[in-house]
Amino acid sequence: MNSARTTRIRRIAVAVTTAAVLPLSLAACSEESKDKASDSAASAPADKSEEGGAGSKADGSVPAGDQPFGAACSTVPQSGAGSFKGMAQDPVATAASNNPALSTLVTAVKKAGLVDTLNSAENITVFAPTNDAFAKIPKADLNKVLNDKATLTKILTNHVVGEKVTPKKLENGSYETLAKTRLTTAGSGKSYKVNDAADVVCGNVRTSNATVHIIDTVLMPG
Repeated sequence: MNSARTTRIRRIAVAVTTAAVLPLSLAACSEESKDKASDSAASAPADKSEEGGAGSKADGSVPAGDQPFGAACSTVPQSGAGSFKGMAQDPVATAASNNPALSTLVTAVKKAGLVDTLNSAENITVFAPTNDAFAKIPKADLNKVLNDKATLTKILTNHVVGEKVTPKKLENGSYETLAKTRLTTAGSGKSYKVNDAADVVCGNVRTSNATVHIIDTVLMPG
């Protein structure tokens, strides 16, 4: 009788112990599964669609349908900081300084103290006169302007619009400049005029903070 009672007590003790240990084991398994899932998520590669930002490639290059256009684009260096790809990596004043055809413009921007202003602006458009455009101005007049900071600043900011002007917007546009004047644009395809005076000779050039349309005539404020 005592032996049977002892056996029954032992069975009850085993059952109680098993019942107590089983939930703890399941909880431990559950936590381990969560940890593995977390580790897997952390080590998983990032979504490639997020690389390079919207509408751009991871290497910073411009999509095929959004390339620069115009006859003068052929004179832009094929490689290095002054190339289209190189200019796209720098803010606009720095990018222009690496383009040999814009050296007079860069000199003027430095004299006017506008380098930091242009480099720190966001989503602007610059209508950038070439060296040949400045050469159309009589040398004495050009030297006078280059040494008159107020006049020079007015002229240069007359070439800058505080928004992105795409080729589509060039077709028929009117834009306020940083000089508080207005520029008008018109044209189609790869042929556009600004203020009925300047031709876009190489348009849709990208820098890190601006769109640049290179033009063949300096735009004097009205």
